[in-house]
Amino acid sequence: MAKVATMIMAGGQGNRLYPLTKMRSKPAVPIAGRFRLIDIPLSNCIHSGYRKIFVLTQFASESLHRHIFLTYRFDIFQKDFVTILSAQQTLENRDWYQGTADSVRQNLHFLENQGDLVLILSGDHLYRMDYRKFVDFHVRMGAEISISVIPVRTDAVKDFGVMKVDRTGRITEFREKPKEAAAIDALAVDEDIFRSHGVNPEGRTHLASMGIYIFNWAVLHELLENNEHEDFGKQVIPEAIHGKRVFGYFFDGYWEDIGTIRSFFEANLNLTEPLPRFNFYDEDRPIFTHARFLPGSKIIASDVAQSILCEGSIINGSRIRKSIVGVRSRIGEGCALERTIMMGADYFESREELERNAAAGVPPIGLGRGCEVRNAILDKNARIGNGVKLVNAQGVLDEKAENYCIVNGIIVVPKNAAIADGTVI
Repeated sequence: MAKVATMIMAGGQGNRLYPLTKMRSKPAVPIAGRFRLIDIPLSNCIHSGYRKIFVLTQFASESLHRHIFLTYRFDIFQKDFVTILSAQQTLENRDWYQGTADSVRQNLHFLENQGDLVLILSGDHLYRMDYRKFVDFHVRMGAEISISVIPVRTDAVKDFGVMKVDRTGRITEFREKPKEAAAIDALAVDEDIFRSHGVNPEGRTHLASMGIYIFNWAVLHELLENNEHEDFGKQVIPEAIHGKRVFGYFFDGYWEDIGTIRSFFEANLNLTEPLPRFNFYDEDRPIFTHARFLPGSKIIASDVAQSILCEGSIINGSRIRKSIVGVRSRIGEGCALERTIMMGADYFESREELERNAAAGVPPIGLGRGCEVRNAILDKNARIGNGVKLVNAQGVLDEKAENYCIVNGIIVVPKNAAIADGTVI
């Protein structure tokens, strides 16, 4: 059995997820009311039995570091580990990570003798995968590099690294985010190739990289040690296909690159569907996260439908539709929520804190009385005063203000922000 070491790329700033990434890196963004994006690849690794894990961090990493330290502790009788490799200055290198390939290059020495294969993952995607099947494919094909690929429609090609493969799955051409129509057409994959790999095309025409790679350790060392390439998709992979055995591993399950506010919003709300595309309710392969030991949700005379209520939340006489109410959320009497994501709070406010804040005119964490919230994301510890309406009645597409943003029509209240009583947005 091949020995596998794992590197998770978790240093991304996530500009398109601003303001959710104003105070944290993209992999640290909360999802589904109680998890963080980094929990997805880490849980996949643990279920796959690959538990020698390096997490590469860089941007606004304190929140991410704290979450990993509190959550992923293996017992002392195993050689398993989750180790954080944060960008740092050394005698040999004074630079930050310049890209995915550069971040691995700067940490190659940590991989020495850790495994025959190196599994490289992104820290900010939503999917469930058994990496053992990926590794088995890599070994069976005698590959030196393997890339997990997902079928996409033509209109999505411009957002991905796209490739052509032959009938065995060997990659013959790779282009990063092609824009020209001729180049896109040239990269189309024959329907018979999809079917030969057990995939029904269903109108999908191209193969996109999922940002998940397997490298033979010696090949990875060779490709990175003697050059200055910064990115796998833009430089390392396109060059490697000409001299190395590079294969595409077909994946046809749910996978979402949560790169924008809109995609984040829709991926979360889909979790409230009776049969969501991603299943957090899998007892055999649960998604792990920080154990908080919170009490159950308390619901007082409320009307709740197609929503997720997380532990520690308190809901007073409100109406909630197709929403996620995160841990420790407090919702005052007479509120109405629709298509809203409340990320919850990091702590419960004490009675003394509530009284002190009230005297200073500061709303409590959560929603006050008589609020109406629709098509919105309320980040951790947001304070929404009494009678506030967050409804975007004017249909504004994009707007930036001191204590809120509107992104693609979605109202976003950043972490720790406060909205005064009676405010209408």
